[in-house]
Amino acid sequence: MAIKKKTIFNILLIVLVLSFFVTPLGYHSKILLNRLFAGTPDVIPENDRVAIADYEWTLKDEQWDFFSFERSKGKVVFINFWASWRLPSAAELKSIQKLYDRFKGQVDFYIITDEEREPVKEFMEENDLYFPVTYLIIGEKSPLQVMEPPATYILDKQGNIVVKRDGIGDWDSTKIVGLINKLLE
Repeated sequence: MAIKKKTIFNILLIVLVLSFFVTPLGYHSKILLNRLFAGTPDVIPENDRVAIADYEWTLKDEQWDFFSFERSKGKVVFINFWASWRLPSAAELKSIQKLYDRFKGQVDFYIITDEEREPVKEFMEENDLYFPVTYLIIGEKSPLQVMEPPATYILDKQGNIVVKRDGIGDWDSTKIVGLINKLLE
């Protein structure tokens, strides 16, 4: 009994689809697909921008020390809410790393998670990420809506929300780089 080419093709297609869901190849393929479909975030028109009410917000740094968001008053600020277990978050972090590399020291970066330190540290090492992680204190008053990850804000020096993105974004795009350069002027 000879197996038809169509049957072999169907079997290979089923194996490929299954591997997409249950193997590391599938995980990396889904990350790649998320990156491919991550659009460039929209910039809020100047007339529609709203300033945050205040800078009262207590967070934790990588050493688990408390600090105040007040230190970013008068600066351009990039805030991203992420979770290592959320595939879209994992997909966008490489572009955030590139943006951080380009603007560290000029822009205050808050790449915020509510996870414990150890899983975050492992995730960062596995994915060759080294931007500073900020830890959210659950229940703490925040000047911004704490959105479900991935979500991002960019604030200008006056505290106006220039970008508000709910979902994955391409943060190292020429549009965002140009925007940040303009905000830094």
